[in-house]
Amino acid sequence: MSQTIDNAPYTAFHRRLALACSGGPLLDGYILSIVGVALIGMRPDLGLSTAEVSLIGAAALVGMFVGGALFGVLTDKIGREVMYTADLLVMVACSVLSFWVDSVWAITVLRFVLGMAVAADYPIATSLLAEWLPAKHRGRLLGQQIVAWYAGSVLAYIVGYLFLELAGPGSWRWMLASSTVLCVVFLVIRRGSPESPRWLAANGRVGDAVRVVEKHLGVRVDGRELMPDPAARARSAGGLRLLMTPPYRRRTLFCGLFFLCQVGPLFAMLTFGPQILSSFGMPGGTMMETLGTGLISLVFLLGCYPALRLIDTRGRRPVIIWSFALMTVPLALLGVWPTAPAAIALTALCAYAFLCGGPNVLDWTYPNELFPTEIRATAVGVATSVSRIGAAIGTYLLPLSLTGLGTGPTMLIAAGVTALGLLVCVLWAEETRGTALGAAPAAPRAAQGPGVPTQRVPQAVR
Repeated sequence: MSQTIDNAPYTAFHRRLALACSGGPLLDGYILSIVGVALIGMRPDLGLSTAEVSLIGAAALVGMFVGGALFGVLTDKIGREVMYTADLLVMVACSVLSFWVDSVWAITVLRFVLGMAVAADYPIATSLLAEWLPAKHRGRLLGQQIVAWYAGSVLAYIVGYLFLELAGPGSWRWMLASSTVLCVVFLVIRRGSPESPRWLAANGRVGDAVRVVEKHLGVRVDGRELMPDPAARARSAGGLRLLMTPPYRRRTLFCGLFFLCQVGPLFAMLTFGPQILSSFGMPGGTMMETLGTGLISLVFLLGCYPALRLIDTRGRRPVIIWSFALMTVPLALLGVWPTAPAAIALTALCAYAFLCGGPNVLDWTYPNELFPTEIRATAVGVATSVSRIGAAIGTYLLPLSLTGLGTGPTMLIAAGVTALGLLVCVLWAEETRGTALGAAPAAPRAAQGPGVPTQRVPQAVR
């Protein structure tokens, strides 16, 4: 079955599934960004302190830390299809309830639960998509899921700006509830999405796997090809513990740490972009806090497109290494030049946003390609959880750091975190371009130079 799916032609079925799976990242970008605009009105209405603003900003990220690991394991146990709809229903409920919040603790709890639901969707949707995609298109379409995240973020700032202009800061409740519309749209789009045939086969449901492949890909598969091997059954029983065993420990650490070092500074800058720019003398106000920050999100999105091409032409490993190396430069520049003119500061932040494209498109590509079906969703969930530790800490500490330490030290800390991500990639990044899904060697060889792919060792892992 692995070869049947890996070599299948790319069809309308794959396009629809990719669109359906993009709902989670798009909602994540929207939900995490709209709160930044809503805080403009929420802060005076609820009398929020700086610490409470930071708490609200970090609540969804802490929820993602919990939800990623918890629901990744559950998705590997009970399947992708059931969880695929349940998490969106939770998002609908939390979005609607957000309209009636009247205290910092109410909004914090709802944001926490929303974060759990969003994090649940990453291992569910990206694993389902990866397990259906032909190998030739897998890197590009998994990478495009992050494009949906930034599209959601840009949309949030546009919607927030329109609410502020048409209804004033008091419309913040409508902003928070507006994600309900997107949730319902993707509930409709996801109707009829099939279970992963790889998961069905790995769990002994070979007949069901044969039927879904024939129905959606239009090809006949010999059931004997789909029988799970004893090693697959052992992996399925291992679950979360298996990720820290010798064959997979380094990959688990790599996926979690590079993701953490990327999104820690990134989320903080997206959430508090106007505050950073104002520290360099950029004028504040509604326009900067909405459309100005939306522009930075748009640059993050644009940076993904050349990276999507490069990961398939140059390879995953060189792209992620050079991206981290170049991302460090504009942050270090702002750190050593905290009095830089506002135009230079804006240019540097936009350069950082554009260069983030490499790690962005590999956030979900790497964990889906490095782990077999039986623990794939678990690995994606753990990587997401670890990354949100950095995102939550960065989001909570950045406004406090700007106030207590100043702009220069804050930017140098962000540069240091990014440099740590570079070190992780140099030491541990593997090359998975062109491999069958899950076919990277179980005990990877030592990493080679940034421009040299790691030698592949064929291995039949469904």
